[in-house]
Amino acid sequence: MNAKEIKQLFPILNQEVNGNPLVYLDSAATSQKPLKVIEAIDDYYRRYNSNVHRGVHTLGTLATDGYEGAREKVRNFINASSIEEIVFTRGTTTALNLVAASYGRDNLKEGDEIVISLMEHHSNIIPWQQVAKQTGATLKYFPLQPDGTIDLADAEKTITSKTKIVSVMHVSNVLGTINPVKEIAEIAHRNGAIMVVDGAQSTPHMKIDVKDLDCDFFAFSAHKMAGPTGIGALYGKKSLLEKMEPIEFGGEMIDFVGLQESTWKELPWKFEGGTPIIAGAIGLGAAIDFLEEVGLDEIAKHEHELATYAIERLSEIDGLTIFGPKHRAGVVTFNMDEVHPHDVATVLDAEGIAVRAGHHCAQPLMKWLEVTATARASFYLYNTKEDVDALYKGLVKTKEYFGDVF
Repeated sequence: MNAKEIKQLFPILNQEVNGNPLVYLDSAATSQKPLKVIEAIDDYYRRYNSNVHRGVHTLGTLATDGYEGAREKVRNFINASSIEEIVFTRGTTTALNLVAASYGRDNLKEGDEIVISLMEHHSNIIPWQQVAKQTGATLKYFPLQPDGTIDLADAEKTITSKTKIVSVMHVSNVLGTINPVKEIAEIAHRNGAIMVVDGAQSTPHMKIDVKDLDCDFFAFSAHKMAGPTGIGALYGKKSLLEKMEPIEFGGEMIDFVGLQESTWKELPWKFEGGTPIIAGAIGLGAAIDFLEEVGLDEIAKHEHELATYAIERLSEIDGLTIFGPKHRAGVVTFNMDEVHPHDVATVLDAEGIAVRAGHHCAQPLMKWLEVTATARASFYLYNTKEDVDALYKGLVKTKEYFGDVF
């Protein structure tokens, strides 16, 4: 299928916004959902809505099969060794918080170091700030090259024998930078540290193999990969997860409860307290089926071509600054001279073009870029070169409008 054919499978994309055909360029914030995913969730609620694991009746069995079947799909999708290494969470943020609050709190002490990068999303900064305060550990940052990349020589200098945790986003949600997480993991392990990867922006767009990356933890969200909101997953090496304590307690995650002491279920269920996100998991499973049918390699190739084309077109506009490296994922972030990004996004919205404007939950990176905010166009498997052309025309119109104003 080509992008135009794929677009027809997403009901929301076949509409007009403000009298214009919708051009959705905000998939880095959340992707749209194909009919296949919507129908899978609808089918669960219409036909076999029930809680999982606890019941022996037919609906409960169907729900459990759907929920645990989705876990197996996730395992296969990222090439984990077993389902014991796949913990369902509310998303990437929850997964990273789980690692910081459980592994970090129990394994860090004063004098230890946590290393992250200046380009991180707030969800991969604040949990480490908090655990550093709690344990006395020091939070350090990889420096960035002028184009917004991490140099491995800098990684070698920043990671030391004191480093216990390295946590880096696989792909920047602002710059589109594809970080060398496999190589950084090797440096981390050589120094006795573990490697955590924020895969929110990579998992939807490229084939992930956690064994090849040799990361210790890997987190991602369904809503950025054609799946529903409110569900994601944490991959963790079994040897590490087994030693970690849950951070949420209650039903479903217990083995035995006494008056004074309780014991936990085995992996991965000891981390999934309460009624789990059943419909979300089923929707995530359907999204994985959809993406695998299209092909992750084809998606990555298509988005790279779109990003390259977008940079070529947008570079023709005088006064437009594009941030980030030449080789990137399907994200193009930019600013227009004398025009606030929110104003750019407002004019584009009037043309039916949806882009993101703001600090993108990356305020330290904005400070490094010496801006307060940026506008961002992000592409997915349903976008086309015609969408890029529409963005170009919308930006030209924006420039003309504010040129007249000023």
